[in-house]
Amino acid sequence: MLTFVGLGLYDERSITVAGQERLRDADRAFAEFYTSNLVGTTIPELEAHHGLDIEVRDRAGVEQDPDPILDAAAEGDAVFLTAGDPMISTTHVDLRLRAHDRGIETDVVHGTTAQTAASSLTGLQNYRFGKATTLPFERAHGGDGVPDSLVETVADNADRGLHTLVYLDIKAADGDYMTADTAADLLATEYDDRLAVAVCQAGSPDPTVVADDLAALADRDFGPPLHLLVLPGDLHLLERDALVELAGAPETLVEARTI
Repeated sequence: MLTFVGLGLYDERSITVAGQERLRDADRAFAEFYTSNLVGTTIPELEAHHGLDIEVRDRAGVEQDPDPILDAAAEGDAVFLTAGDPMISTTHVDLRLRAHDRGIETDVVHGTTAQTAASSLTGLQNYRFGKATTLPFERAHGGDGVPDSLVETVADNADRGLHTLVYLDIKAADGDYMTADTAADLLATEYDDRLAVAVCQAGSPDPTVVADDLAALADRDFGPPLHLLVLPGDLHLLERDALVELAGAPETLVEARTI
């Protein structure tokens, strides 16, 4: 049996009760933290909290050499852990399909995602988000500024009045996390004074949520990771009020986007 368990957004306590039960009943536990990370805890703290050893795999160890995980699942109960929800990444879907090819039963215990947290913390309605996109470090996409794929996604969403969730690049192996101010500075070259919302430390006891134009966000310090940005589309009245009250948005900026 191979069970995919989402650890949630922040620390060892972010997991659901169902996920914790499955983890503690497992014969072996594997994890990856290259797609996202729990910045509020460490591997030893996770192991101590849940009372078992966790075998951390890098990208190659999951994508190119999954047999140790699959062998453990064929022989007993194995759990595969990720931050957030385990099925957001196509890497994990591939691993689940490989298990099915070997006749191994699988299950999924979901965790809270950055996307749902962004909607909850900003007050922007979840069903009014369009396609999400990722802003990579410039060195990662081999170019300067903002990649065309992001520009196209934002434009397509804007044409439909939808919000865009912008994930910020993570190089967990290097301890390198793009911050909201860096992202805002990059995006300001493309969108200038556009309204944006920085959502930082989602899932922690004290998250940071700030709405302003991109140039203003570029001058702010948003504290430790993880960060993301939201580029709002058209705003309903309730969304407008939420951004002002919950994120400190300047009223002139939100009025300009209110329908």
